[in-house]
Amino acid sequence: MKFMLILSFTPPTKLCTMKRHCLTVDLKDDAELIAEYEAYHREVWPEIKKSILDSGITNMEIYRFDNHLFMIMETDDSFTFERKAAMDVANAKVQEWEQLMWKFQQPLKNAKPGEKWVLMEKIFELNG
Repeated sequence: MKFMLILSFTPPTKLCTMKRHCLTVDLKDDAELIAEYEAYHREVWPEIKKSILDSGITNMEIYRFDNHLFMIMETDDSFTFERKAAMDVANAKVQEWEQLMWKFQQPLKNAKPGEKWVLMEKIFELNG
């Protein structure tokens, strides 16, 4: 008895380009608050994860040194900061999360009023 395995591949009709955005914010310089902030990020609310993914963010990482945070976001073609902001304003759970995070975060000295995470400018890239 012979078996034939047939594999089929349909190429994507539209290629998606990944974009990377790097942002920064500071935490309040308080060890207990920093520990609490990290605890929230070990168990991010499911509604927050969903809102992030629904906005076109495909990957997000946050790093900390002392009270400085650095975020890397990878996004697909559907993502814009304006669209994400509009989605966040319309989402009560996201508003609750953001209000809670202000307990831990503090604006950078050159941030606009009410601005938390600030988009960083890329100044170097090594292409090997």
